Amino acid sequence: MDNNAQGGKAYGHLKSQQEEKLNSINEAFLSDSKYADEEDLATKLEIFKKKYMEFDLNDKGDIDMMGLKRMLEKLGLAKTHLELKKMMSEVAGGPSKDTISYHDFLDMMLGKRNAILKLILMFEGMGKEQEQKDVGPPSRKTFSDLP
Repeated sequence: MDNNAQGGKAYGHLKSQQEEKLNSINEAFLSDSKYADEEDLATKLEIFKKKYMEFDLNDKGDIDMMGLKRMLEKLGLAKTHLELKKMMSEVAGGPSKDTISYHDFLDMMLGKRNAILKLILMFEGMGKEQEQKDVGPPSRKTFSDLP
């Protein structure tokens, strides 16, 4: 049996299963009164979901130490094992966890705590937006010029 053909399909299936799981967690957050006055909550959750899925998730759909390490290396931010552990415990809100669940991730992104990972992701997100704005010839029009 050829494993390679299966791999891609299984991976795609895993991704869509993970996304369904994340969607249902998003829905739970949308109906959580704790976040009732959060502006554009649905939009934020959609962005956070995409961001979360950029990580290499383990088979449970969580971010583990390696997933976090690889993501940060992609961003050019290599971290030591100790720093990674600290970041993970910040997100999970306790030292015992060696994975970050999507729930933890959302709590971090929507919560008041300034976890290092949150700051990195927010900063990286802002960097991306800047890059996109600078692409192409500068347009002279501003929103106020629009008819």
